[in-house]
Amino acid sequence: MIATRRSIDVASSASLVIAMAVACGGAKAVETPAPAPATRVEVQIGLCGTPESIERALALQPQGPPFEVWLFDNDALTLYGRGLRIRLRAAKDLSQLTLKIANQDCATPPANAIPPGAGKCEYDVHGANVAGAVSLTRTLTAPQSKRLVAGRDSVATLLSDEQIAYLKDVVHLWPLPAKVRALGPIDERSYRAAPKRYDVGVSKLPKGETFIEISTKVPVAQLADAKQTLEHDLARAGVSACADQSAQAINKLRSLVR
Repeated sequence: MIATRRSIDVASSASLVIAMAVACGGAKAVETPAPAPATRVEVQIGLCGTPESIERALALQPQGPPFEVWLFDNDALTLYGRGLRIRLRAAKDLSQLTLKIANQDCATPPANAIPPGAGKCEYDVHGANVAGAVSLTRTLTAPQSKRLVAGRDSVATLLSDEQIAYLKDVVHLWPLPAKVRALGPIDERSYRAAPKRYDVGVSKLPKGETFIEISTKVPVAQLADAKQTLEHDLARAGVSACADQSAQAINKLRSLVR
């Protein structure tokens, strides 16, 4: 079943989203993000309903085969409390190990902290909150991934030099806290919603909870229009947004450590 959350009216004010944009440090609201060239924003909305009903309503088409996702933290969720997410997208051959840092300033990121080709800084939108996030990703082989999720290798030993440098120099969190471990697996399925080509992710946790999120990426200048259009399309399709529009990661983590 879908994680129980009350639905809300999806026709919220898009103008409020821009007013709530968050700069580095998280406390200062600005009128609009002022990103570096080519910075994009991802509008994300958690959906409530059965996967089957949402699939029919949005005419979802599968995008690739299912894959496993593993999250990394300790039982106290220390990493999440520091604004960090470490995620492994495990595939048959090569997997992606991503370090994501929330509440970063995409307008003026730390010099040389995001080497070309190693990562990006984009704005995430959850409800009325807009915040910059840095993502740094490295590729793992299948044997590396298997050792990692089995606990034979620690995640700290498999982070890239760029990921470690960001943790040391920007986040000031190195070494990682004790007892960080693989949490999962999460069964992840990706879909495309026609005709607007929205991306939809369906995540099923080991205990059966299911989370569904629809998203679209656009240039920052198109944020208000994109959010308003997405909300309109959901309402017209009869699909309900969830009452809790905070990032789904915390609810997944809480379930995984229980």
